[in-house]
Amino acid sequence: MDGADLAAGPPSRTETGENFPVASRLLPPPLRPLVLAFYRFARQADDIADAPGLAPAEKLARLAAMEALLDRPDGPLAATGTAEARRLLSAFRQDSVQDRYPDWAALEDYCARSAAPVGRMLLRLHGEDAAGAARASDALCAALQVLNHLQDLVPDRQALGRVYLPTTWMALAGGEDGFFAAQSPARRAVLDAALDRVEAMLEQAAPLPRLLRSRLRRQAQVTLDLGWRLLARLRAADPVAGRVALRRADFAAAFAGLARAPRSDAQVVRARVARAGSSFGRGMAVLKGDRLRALHAVYGFCRAVDDIADGAMPEAEKRRFLAQWRARLAAPDCALSAELAWARAAFGLPEAECAAMIDGMETDATPGLRLADEAALDLYCRRVAGSVGVLAVRIFGAPGAVDFGLALGRTFQLVNILRDVDEDARIDRVYVPETLRARHGVAGGTAAEIVAHPGFAACCEDLAARAAAGFERAERALRALDARAMKPARVMMWGYHRLLHRMLANGFAHPRRRARLRRGEKLQMAARALLP
Repeated sequence: MDGADLAAGPPSRTETGENFPVASRLLPPPLRPLVLAFYRFARQADDIADAPGLAPAEKLARLAAMEALLDRPDGPLAATGTAEARRLLSAFRQDSVQDRYPDWAALEDYCARSAAPVGRMLLRLHGEDAAGAARASDALCAALQVLNHLQDLVPDRQALGRVYLPTTWMALAGGEDGFFAAQSPARRAVLDAALDRVEAMLEQAAPLPRLLRSRLRRQAQVTLDLGWRLLARLRAADPVAGRVALRRADFAAAFAGLARAPRSDAQVVRARVARAGSSFGRGMAVLKGDRLRALHAVYGFCRAVDDIADGAMPEAEKRRFLAQWRARLAAPDCALSAELAWARAAFGLPEAECAAMIDGMETDATPGLRLADEAALDLYCRRVAGSVGVLAVRIFGAPGAVDFGLALGRTFQLVNILRDVDEDARIDRVYVPETLRARHGVAGGTAAEIVAHPGFAACCEDLAARAAAGFERAERALRALDARAMKPARVMMWGYHRLLHRMLANGFAHPRRRARLRRGEKLQMAARALLP
């Protein structure tokens, strides 16, 4: 029996119908036939695993026969090599019998066998063996695979009875049926949490084009660009509600991008900061050169771990991803962690402060979070905001202002807590400590009940008074500090102080309006950052 006899039917698609380049003219002409042979073997095996008319036993039998073909001296991949194809076949056998995944680790394991071998084959054929290239390639292949899974959630479920998004994640949106319901209020949050993981994979893959010497570098650069573009499209649209796909303009722009050098780690992190669109960025705009690059790295790190803690994913997953970030502090493995390591070395940033931020995010990862007392509030503020203050003043060029950074960080965090009480309550968090709530007669209950209690406004007024006093102390302390170095702190203080004034003017009685800076105020912050 030859390969044609094993096929489940005509190929479901060809190399020109894939989301990403397969054997484009960017590759050396002698290698393109080898890559195409590998692709066609993999496409046939994938089609067998996906064939709706074949029973699982028949799929497994055909896949076993395809593996047997690899042992023949005249087999379909005799000139290409078979090690990676065998790993692919293990994933297709899994597809033949498994249709759900319990957690993200199981999905990662699947991607390591269903996607990573493709990248490994390309590296081998091109003689690419630079340190870190295999890891970056694996990350890129996994990112593309998960993007395809998210893009095809509905067709995979309807045609194959298969869903790759972990069941424990869908449980947070009311289970699988709730997740796929036409009007699912929780689906977007789960999708965004999954896309955050893809973003982390693409950041791991970012160095790949810079590590390669051969023409494969150009295909890797285009593929990485297309991955970022598909990620952005899935961020902006709901793949359950309708098809989300790359457009011709995306491919044209990706190929046009070859005229530029591959993005550096600093550029990748700068793009992450720009996408966040935080008012914090207006304070960062005061800085230039290496100081701005370092603050981007710190902000990007804080945003990444915060997104994990706030993401719509199971607690166990959050803790695993936060543990990965602890490991990255010692051994960077992505664009963001590499930039953070550079910033720490360039400005003497203590690793302990980065670890403290992760400690704070582990607190946030706790379901039904309640802070027991003032000591717990102090510790939480020290970890999630004091750490940023300590890191920031060193980057500003005022390492002697550590106490100021700690105090200002606490003040900023109190403003954040007050601004976000209702938003936090929706994810079952209350940061106003139980001892303070007890003083104002606010009993326990659900988070929604706590923040709606008449006495809760008095709790907020208490914290607001502390924040106001913190701003007054900060203003006095600034007089003794280098005005030029501390200008970013002044700009951010102005914005946070405006938020506090707005909340005090609006009052804290339920229902509250979330305080935001107005357009004119944002422009004022920008002007303050730019003016000498």
